[in-house]
Amino acid sequence: MADAAKTPKPAFRRVLLKISGEALMGDQGFGLHPPTVQRIAREVQSVHELGVEICMVIGGGNIFRGLAGSAQGMERTTADYMGMLATVMNALAMQSALEGLGVYTRVISAIRMDEVAEPYIRRRAVRHLEKKRVCIFAAGTGNPYFTTDTAATLRANEMACEAIFKGTKVDGVYDKDPVKYPDAKRYDQISYDDVLQQHLGVMDASAIALARDNNLPIIVFSLDEPGGFKGILAGEGTYTRVGG
Repeated sequence: MADAAKTPKPAFRRVLLKISGEALMGDQGFGLHPPTVQRIAREVQSVHELGVEICMVIGGGNIFRGLAGSAQGMERTTADYMGMLATVMNALAMQSALEGLGVYTRVISAIRMDEVAEPYIRRRAVRHLEKKRVCIFAAGTGNPYFTTDTAATLRANEMACEAIFKGTKVDGVYDKDPVKYPDAKRYDQISYDDVLQQHLGVMDASAIALARDNNLPIIVFSLDEPGGFKGILAGEGTYTRVGG
């Protein structure tokens, strides 16, 4: 009982974790790196064990990026649908890693593919969360011209999440690229409007505006920091809070 008393109450009851597809490729230049997928799955497991209800949205840039395909002459709508399919592959990889750790999950796709994923039905997805299953939302919004950032913000609002956790390679939002500029300044907190006006690249403008309109905070943190996801929920660690 003493240990239980020492465990801090998580700062949020239900959250959405947004990560890029590139986060799954480790040091490779392309595709999936299974040890990296496993490491991220363990981070999710540690938060799940706190009793936090977790949604996930994973990008597809490690396999195919619609904008890049369009820039090379491919028709934009087709390229975007190909990018959506890439997110399903990443979602299935994460599902496999999480269930290998004993965490029950559901992959929920905005594009019907019943043999590998459930179709998106909001009430059913909420019920999965209430049963402590991790819901991995795949295929974006199901529409071209919308990024997975926008899909993440949309699903977070629909699921009544209390925050979006945006896992990146740096420990928050900086006024300029901290990799290139050693004097870059990290913000502890910043408004949605400042992110938009300064073009800080936290998420695309549609996602930031949707979060702002619903007063949904975005927590930007380093996915490469072991225990970072769990630590923030316990009130520790380094991160930037956008709005909220």
